Amino acid sequence: MQPGGQSLKSNREGHTEKRKGEHIRICLQEEVNGVGIRTGFQEYRFKHNALPELSFEHIRLDTEWLGQPMRTPLLVSSMTGGTDEAGAINKRLAIAAEERGWAIGLGSMRAALEKEELAQTFKIRAFAPSIPIIANIGAVQLNYGMGPEACQRAVDLAEANALVLHLNALQEVFQPEGDTDFSGLLRRIEEVCRSVSVPVGVKEVGWGIDGETAVRLSEAGVAFIDAAGAGGTSWSQVEKFRAGDPVRRGAAEAFAGWGIPTSESVSEVRAALPSMPIVASGGLHHGVDAAKAIALGANMAGFGRSLLPQAAGADNDLSVERLLEQFSRIEFELRAAMFGIGAGTIQELGRTDRLLSIGSI
Repeated sequence: MQPGGQSLKSNREGHTEKRKGEHIRICLQEEVNGVGIRTGFQEYRFKHNALPELSFEHIRLDTEWLGQPMRTPLLVSSMTGGTDEAGAINKRLAIAAEERGWAIGLGSMRAALEKEELAQTFKIRAFAPSIPIIANIGAVQLNYGMGPEACQRAVDLAEANALVLHLNALQEVFQPEGDTDFSGLLRRIEEVCRSVSVPVGVKEVGWGIDGETAVRLSEAGVAFIDAAGAGGTSWSQVEKFRAGDPVRRGAAEAFAGWGIPTSESVSEVRAALPSMPIVASGGLHHGVDAAKAIALGANMAGFGRSLLPQAAGADNDLSVERLLEQFSRIEFELRAAMFGIGAGTIQELGRTDRLLSIGSI
């Protein structure tokens, strides 16, 4: 028994599956963006290069992520799993990601570890044989019965190339059934990093990671950081729509503008950790956002809820077709932004001096 006094097979079992279905519905039907806070990418613009001196057809998006060659620096951010609907969404996202060469992150796999019959909703390797797959566990679960062995089971189940532990302290506070004991987690994260067979990263879920926290995580052995900043989905807003408690529901409004904007989080983590692989996610909508994120220091750009409507369609083939169109558009926008500043490769984009802060102009 670990802190919290509960085993993996606790009275929480069963709540997880129901919650996943509610999260999908709310994210599709309700207004869950942060209020009064933006990603910060709006505060930057690229200085146009009228004479780029390169061929658009020769612009390359290929890169490397955790030692694996990638056709693009793009990631399907961790979203879902644990219900039949979520399994269908993951399958469609995996098919599109494989075809376009994107990495893909899975939603929290706690449901699969609690109920074996839900494991199938996370098994996407058959649909994505060549791209990186990132398994996902809530870091706080390390205080509620999960240890390195459970994390390794999640990795093995997903046939994953990496594991990410997500930090969602405020979401847990606003969840009716939230797990809020975050004490001593850094030591437990370090234990997972030492024990699991694949690189272990840490991500936020939409409130960002600051430079100081990133350094502590790096010292614990974390192999990559997903900034997952503010400006996109606010999980206090999502949980507001689930809350039966009027106190939590009312309090959620006070946190609608909470968090570190994605651009600020990426810049701060990069300044603190010049060599750390970084994912920029949180409110990205198009390839120009991705280009700005990479120019600010990210290695990968992640897209989440902006993909969900297409992935959640009732017609499987049409959903995949629409996802492929969206993926292609994002890639085209990224390449066009690179062309507009004369950057022929992702490496050149990462070194550009043509991203300007509007406030400094």
